[in-house]
Amino acid sequence: MRKGMDSKRTGYVFTLLAILIFSLQDAISKHLGSLYSPIFIAMLRFWAFAAFALVMAARSSGGLGVAIRSKRPFLQILRGTLLALQIVVVITAFNAVGLAHTQAILASGPIFVALLSMPLLGERVGWRRWTSISVGLLGVLIIINPTDGAFDSSVLVPLAAALMFALYAITTRLASRDDSSLTSFLYTGLAGAAVLSLIGPFFWTNLIPVDWLWMGLLCMTGISSHYFLIRAYDLLNAAAVQPLTYLQVVMAAIIGVTVFGETLNVNMVLGSAIVVGAGMFTVWRESVVARRIAAENRARREKGI
Repeated sequence: MRKGMDSKRTGYVFTLLAILIFSLQDAISKHLGSLYSPIFIAMLRFWAFAAFALVMAARSSGGLGVAIRSKRPFLQILRGTLLALQIVVVITAFNAVGLAHTQAILASGPIFVALLSMPLLGERVGWRRWTSISVGLLGVLIIINPTDGAFDSSVLVPLAAALMFALYAITTRLASRDDSSLTSFLYTGLAGAAVLSLIGPFFWTNLIPVDWLWMGLLCMTGISSHYFLIRAYDLLNAAAVQPLTYLQVVMAAIIGVTVFGETLNVNMVLGSAIVVGAGMFTVWRESVVARRIAAENRARREKGI
């Protein structure tokens, strides 16, 4: 009992550390993205990510040879490509609409995942999740405020990033049916680094010495944040981890206002609250449905059906 409580406590510590480091990573990405091409920044970041993934795979029980074997290699490459391009779009969004505004819209990710899971995964969505999806989309509309006479089309950039991440999450679910999480992690790093290496060199810029320090810190935060998140998922289930990740919206608002001088308007605060609430309910409801399905499958196996 005591050991289980200690494991949960450690899992929550890892989760909070990951969120804090992700927030610092976003701030550094915004800073560097204002000076250099987002494609170039993402390429260097994925080179470090790929190296970290290779080290983790090599140190695993089966070694690199086992980790790289995938039953869905083309799907895995698509996943890595989606995430790499999504990060480019996110860095662009940080400078187009601001850190706080971008994270407020990115918080809608689980809502889009639930919406896309019906046509792409064949999942059934009940009235509760339909309600949370509808409420969440209403929150997104409040944030982007399309009825405003001074509507800024740049808010569509983080919205595109949210949709891209939803597609990445969907393809991850599909890949997880056949491949291990380590295989998926390895392909994410390798495929992302490969696709960005095809286009990144065309945007190569010589960084000034101080920016190499920022770039090094960005790579370190990228590696450590993913490591802590992996450790968190080792100790906690997704239903416990995912609601806490919404703290990143709060962290982004604090950093955006205090460091980058961004302003928070009523629409953004209200819309963010609605999106976060709907997203947390969606995550919770999906965990309830998953547990119910698992229990039903277990009962069928016990009955020999």
